[in-house]
Amino acid sequence: MNKPQMAPSILAADFNRLGEQLRVIEDCGVSYLHIDVMDGLFVPQISMGMPVIESIRKESGMVFDVHLMIVDPIRYIQTFADCGADIITFHVEAAEDPETVIAAIRKAGKKVGISVKPGTPVEAVRQYLPEIDQLLVMTVEPGFGGQKYIPEMTDKIRAAREMIRACGADCDVEVDGGIRKETIGTALEAGANLFVAGSAIFRGDLRENLAYYEKFLAQA
Repeated sequence: MNKPQMAPSILAADFNRLGEQLRVIEDCGVSYLHIDVMDGLFVPQISMGMPVIESIRKESGMVFDVHLMIVDPIRYIQTFADCGADIITFHVEAAEDPETVIAAIRKAGKKVGISVKPGTPVEAVRQYLPEIDQLLVMTVEPGFGGQKYIPEMTDKIRAAREMIRACGADCDVEVDGGIRKETIGTALEAGANLFVAGSAIFRGDLRENLAYYEKFLAQA
C-alpha cells in the first residue's frame, strides 16, 4: 500500500484553463491525476477521451489514473495505454470477463485497477485482488461530479481493506465521490489511501485547497 495521496479529478477542472491548472497541481507536489472517461452508456454522461489524455500527457509527469466508466472496456485498453494512461481502472460491472481485461492491461504494460459501484459488494472482486494494483470503491453513483458521500460506503471501504489484508494482496484502496474536508478523515480511517477529489480541489483557490489536503494527509 502506498502512502495516502490525493488524486485530483479533472472532471471538475476549468477546461479553458486546464493546462494552467495542471501545472499548479504538479507544482504543488501532487503525483496522481484522476481522469474520468464516460461513454454515455455505462453512465449517463459523456466526458473526455483519448485526445485530451494524449494532449496533457505531453506536458505532465504525473501518474495518469484513468478511470474507465465505459461498457466492454476490453475494446479500448491498448488505445488508452498508448495515449498515456499509467493506471487503467475498469468497472467489474462493465466487463464480461474481468480476467481478460486485467490481462490486456498487464500486456499493455500498465497498472490495473478495478472499480465497484455503491450497489456492488466488494466480494465481487475478491478473486481478482492478487492480480490488481488498486481497488476503487465508488462512494457515490458514478457519472456525476459534486455528489455527496454515501455514508454507508464507509463500511464498504473498511471491508475492502480487510479483504485485501486477509488474502495477502498488496493493492491500494481508492475512493471516489464526495471526498472533501468533512469526509476524507472518515475514508482514511476506514482504510482508503488514494482520494479522488474534484469539486473540493478545483472550486475556490486551487493552491490553498491542495495545501490543505496535502497537509492533512501528511499528518495522518
